[in-house]
Amino acid sequence: MGATPLPTMNTDWKFRAVSAAQALTAVRSGTNVFIHGACATPAPLVAALCARHDLENVKLYHLHTAGEAPFAEPGREGEFRSISLFTGAPLRQPIAEGRADFVPIFLSDIPGLFISGAVELDVALIQVSPPDAHGLCSLGTSCDAAKAATDMARMVIAEINAQMPRTYGNNVVPLSRINAFVVTDRPLVEHDGEPETPVEARIGELIADLVEDGSTLQMGIGGIPDAVLSRLHNKNELGIHSEMFSDRVVDLVQSGAVTNRLKVVGQGRIITSFINGTKRLFDFVNDNPLVAFYPCDWTNDTAVIRKNPQVVAINSAIQIDLTGQVCADSIGHRIFSGIGGQMDFIRGAALSKGGKPIIALPSQAMGGRVSRIVSQLNAGAGVVTTRGHVHWVATEYGIVNLHGRTLRERGEALISIAHPDFRAELRRELAQIRYFPVG
Repeated sequence: MGATPLPTMNTDWKFRAVSAAQALTAVRSGTNVFIHGACATPAPLVAALCARHDLENVKLYHLHTAGEAPFAEPGREGEFRSISLFTGAPLRQPIAEGRADFVPIFLSDIPGLFISGAVELDVALIQVSPPDAHGLCSLGTSCDAAKAATDMARMVIAEINAQMPRTYGNNVVPLSRINAFVVTDRPLVEHDGEPETPVEARIGELIADLVEDGSTLQMGIGGIPDAVLSRLHNKNELGIHSEMFSDRVVDLVQSGAVTNRLKVVGQGRIITSFINGTKRLFDFVNDNPLVAFYPCDWTNDTAVIRKNPQVVAINSAIQIDLTGQVCADSIGHRIFSGIGGQMDFIRGAALSKGGKPIIALPSQAMGGRVSRIVSQLNAGAGVVTTRGHVHWVATEYGIVNLHGRTLRERGEALISIAHPDFRAELRRELAQIRYFPVG
């Protein structure tokens, strides 16, 4: 008997495409809408939605989005209510002014909002790759909470972008699931790193020294993670299991430092939930079976993370107090980002055999006018990583492990890696708080 022929996708699918304005007619007043985020933000759909002025009380749920956020402009509060589950730059001012809202939540818990029905989604606006021969699109660069939103929304409206990478993992969207779509052929929004600063370089050196051969890495985007990654090319058998990664991981794969061979979860593959970077990164993940995208309730599940050996989790902070409380989401009351995956991976790394949870931050802010290590957090500052969860803390002046240390020992250790200009003041404040003489 001959082999069963593979199914083929009807090549006439493009004839179902409509204009963005037509696709958005399904959105009504009072509905709950999800917007795909990061590099996968469906900008033409967002623009078409905001071109309408006949809507009231439309709630927009999203993580950080790329590009402008016209739905949060002054005067549109009655039409759209942005609800950030993780905040990007365009939403910081609207949230501060009360024109938009913010939900403090672990990244691992976001899909559950939609799956449980705690947030009932009427519409999901997503960006996907073109369908393959089986009629399957992929969520491309961002699976995160978009998979749950796509599965649970009453209606799915998509931008099918010819330049969206086709990626592997639990991120498939059948074309038949999409109620209406537009077709585009446009570059994704790119995020290129800034030149490395001397402070970032020094922190990168300190953390790189802690990374052992065979470690599984989690890191965010930014100068410090990039500085660490650029100093790991002499390491062997590294793995990647992270909610996100950027271009520097491509360098490590090409140099042979990252093999993923010793991982337990996703052996041989990079595991992620979304990516942020340049076209080079998009090309790397496109049609690459060695990179797998999964929803963030799985990638960030501590029970999954801890299975890998020697998990090194590198996360940033805005402030840390002398007891080890880490503020990473706000500057005082002003929301800057979100909880994200920091606690998921700090705890997961702590439970991993040989794991190292690391908080990294420059010692100063505002051009050297303030210390990021403080006797007490600013009023309104959010504690993302508690003092019970914190382990390693790094600045350009050193790296210390607070786990198992007393409050006094923690204070002394953190002062030792504070900027020298602030150490005397911090010692005086520590002495007042803990009632022991200044050394």
